[in-house]
Amino acid sequence: MKDQNVKVEGRLDFANIKTNSVKDRVNLVTIDNMRTPKTDTIEDWGTEEFSVLIDRIIRARKNNRPVIWSMGAHVIKNRLSRYLIELMKMNIITHISSNGAGSIHDFELAYLGGTSEDVPTAIEDGSFGMWEETGKWMNDALQHGAANDMGYGKSLAVYIDMYPEKFPYNQDCVLYQAYKMHIPATYHIALGTDIIHQHPSVDFGAIGKTSGIDFHKMCHSVAQMDGGVFLNFGSGVIGPEVFLKALSISRNLNYDVSNITTANFDLIDLGDYRSKISYDDPNYYYRPRKNIVNRPTSLGGIGWHFCGDHQVTIPSLYKKILQEQNKESNRGQ
Repeated sequence: MKDQNVKVEGRLDFANIKTNSVKDRVNLVTIDNMRTPKTDTIEDWGTEEFSVLIDRIIRARKNNRPVIWSMGAHVIKNRLSRYLIELMKMNIITHISSNGAGSIHDFELAYLGGTSEDVPTAIEDGSFGMWEETGKWMNDALQHGAANDMGYGKSLAVYIDMYPEKFPYNQDCVLYQAYKMHIPATYHIALGTDIIHQHPSVDFGAIGKTSGIDFHKMCHSVAQMDGGVFLNFGSGVIGPEVFLKALSISRNLNYDVSNITTANFDLIDLGDYRSKISYDDPNYYYRPRKNIVNRPTSLGGIGWHFCGDHQVTIPSLYKKILQEQNKESNRGQ
């Protein structure tokens, strides 16, 4: 029998993929259980090196140098969106960078007030990630954005702006609030990795074009980074690889990007992460160690690795920066 799902030899057609409405889905993360900077009790965390990083972040912004915030999706899934939004309002974060999953969880929170599906057996019947609203709306947004030469992050933000009635929770959407504050939010996509790539309406050309535009934006921010700071929270592959390529392009085009500060935050304990390491050590293949902490700072500056849970490190970073800003304000009175 001929496979009715194959229209071109060797390619599976997506037209008959079945999707489900997200409205009845159980979500692990909701607007109601998000962390809130001004009401949370924030524990003290950090080392002397962490304090030095805080000083460098504040100095970078005083000198109008960028602070680029790269992250995996778990920052959103850890209910920390409001911390990022507050740091943007404080004029600390100048660029948000993430992967496709980061954009999806952010987008879902904006329209649904919840994200992170709780369906551990869904892969067994092929229902995993088959959410009609998320897939259709995000693909519509990206196709509209591609047709109008917009990047991936801006495409989603513009779509939210076009249909505010669909997005009652956009005040907690990182990419949308970045757009309203004229801060670039870029998303760097690996095709085939995200649930919206499963939707029948997917257009990989549109995804590639919009994400490609975002990479150009990322390169522009990195090219200005001499005296600036690059922070990576939990992105183990996309963030480190995109940063290293953007840095190489910047230096190839003769931008001075030598005096830079980098910091990687993750749960993995790397031990003495500045020591030489052999191919036999599994940590050699942990990209943030090479691509964020060590290689980019070989011309100058310094890189750190901090081991800790995002739910501790990010609020602590916010708290310490706020304390330093308040000290500066009090000294100026």
